[in-house]
Amino acid sequence: MKYIRLKRLRRKESLRNLFRETNLDIYDLVMPYFVVDGKNQKQEINSMPGIFRYSIDNLVRDIEQIYTKGIQAVILFGVPKIKDKTASEAYKKEGIVQKAIRKIKKEIPEVVVIADVCLCSYTLTGHCGIIKNKNSKTYEIDNDDTLIILSKIALSYAEAGADIVAPSAMMDGQVLSIRETLDKNGFYDVAIMSYSAKYASNFYSPFREAAGSFPKFGDRKTYQLDYHNIKEALREIETDIKEGADIVMIKPALSYLDVIRKAKESFNVPVAAYSVSGEYSMVKAASQNGWIDEKNVVLEILSSIKRAGADIIITYWAKDIVEWIR
Repeated sequence: MKYIRLKRLRRKESLRNLFRETNLDIYDLVMPYFVVDGKNQKQEINSMPGIFRYSIDNLVRDIEQIYTKGIQAVILFGVPKIKDKTASEAYKKEGIVQKAIRKIKKEIPEVVVIADVCLCSYTLTGHCGIIKNKNSKTYEIDNDDTLIILSKIALSYAEAGADIVAPSAMMDGQVLSIRETLDKNGFYDVAIMSYSAKYASNFYSPFREAAGSFPKFGDRKTYQLDYHNIKEALREIETDIKEGADIVMIKPALSYLDVIRKAKESFNVPVAAYSVSGEYSMVKAASQNGWIDEKNVVLEILSSIKRAGADIIITYWAKDIVEWIR
């Protein structure tokens, strides 16, 4: 009888809010940004309406605006002009992300800056690791050489002032290599948010346009997870935690709510989920055609991610959600 009375009470919106089990909060959200060289740049991304590549001056202004509205954290992706075989632009002191971190920390020191650690936007191949033994039909990723470069990138971001580094290359041992490098150089307090369960997903294409990171050949299935598997994902997460990950991430989010839930139940660390570009672009396209109500669909999607167990949600809707849930 008690449940029936509560159910009847929930017919009123204010009482539904009172009994709500899952609440999406702006403090749960991380806003992604794409950073380019130059000044006064705000480049529209065709496949991601409302999302832009920013030069550092405009980037800082935009982050100032969202920070005053309550968004506490951002994650940065560099889009360099120069690419090479070894992703050397990714770890230069004057690299685009390094300069952005220093400027953000100077102007808005309280904001949490997360820096994505990967090679794909910086290599000629568009792959997340160094290629070896390539011929016309096959190629291999040099895992160990890639670890050296990932560690250099993470260290350069820490030196610039990043609060969190986020290795996303899915190389074996990447968390351990980065943790040892950071600790050896005195950056004990720089946290690692590992893309522990990053699936070889079909939802990444808009991001690859934004970041200029389409593979020039092959695909990433040899080092990203098979989307049919969950036990493998849990093994990867457990390994990353043992190697020193402070936060683990599941990517994408919407098609992997079961993985988020299982990770939350299985491990006593914060769980992040990345609501990726394909999720964003599909909703945007449907909304622009008048087929769905963007606001309510997005709030439902992100609430499902939170309900599944995510403590942190990386989402391109972060700025919009601030206005929607105030």
